[in-house]
Amino acid sequence: MPIVMIEWPDILGPTSEIVLEEYLFAMLVSLAASVATYALYVLFYRDWQRGAGIHRVFLLAGPAITLLFIAIQWSLPLSLGLLGALSFVRFRTPIKDPAEIGYLLVIIASSIGAATYNYELVGILFAIVAAVLVAQRIFSSTGLSGFAAGSRDLIITMPADDYVQHEAAVLAFLQTNLRGFRIASTTQNAGTASLHATFRRSRFADRWAEFRQELESTVAPASVDLYVG
Repeated sequence: MPIVMIEWPDILGPTSEIVLEEYLFAMLVSLAASVATYALYVLFYRDWQRGAGIHRVFLLAGPAITLLFIAIQWSLPLSLGLLGALSFVRFRTPIKDPAEIGYLLVIIASSIGAATYNYELVGILFAIVAAVLVAQRIFSSTGLSGFAAGSRDLIITMPADDYVQHEAAVLAFLQTNLRGFRIASTTQNAGTASLHATFRRSRFADRWAEFRQELESTVAPASVDLYVG
């Protein structure tokens, strides 16, 4: 009886050509880049902004994007098909601040760099990004409005007569407790005065109830309406 030889298909695919050590190192570099981006987000953005919280996905997005590009770079039809499929996907998570897009681009760029084994470029990317963020923080702390970033809005509304009486005390309180305090505008209408100012940080952090209590004690017995954006 003749022996029938069965040839099994190559189930490993084209990515089996990758050396396991190279693949693992690329994933580790991608994960390290994700951690670095997470740290930059927390240090230079999250402490004074109220964004969409996209940093929560960084640790997963980096390695996932790296694996995606490792897989598709070996097959042009697969990459074109994936591009067509992703064109139908709409991500509905809101980006509340355009600055968050920059951190997403850093994650994507570093992941692609790791997937293509351009580790030097990934290192250069983070060196430049860190230098730019530090320089931006230094310029903003000096009060140069052209470089100031991450300013928040503060609107104080109170009766016009009370504001005229306590204006000096209000401004002194704000200058003492708000870093980067700048007056944007003041308006009076129908017996009500509004002060619109910008700042970067507050001595009270996000304890705005305590901030308002201290402000009201400064202008007592006048009432104060406070808005922080």
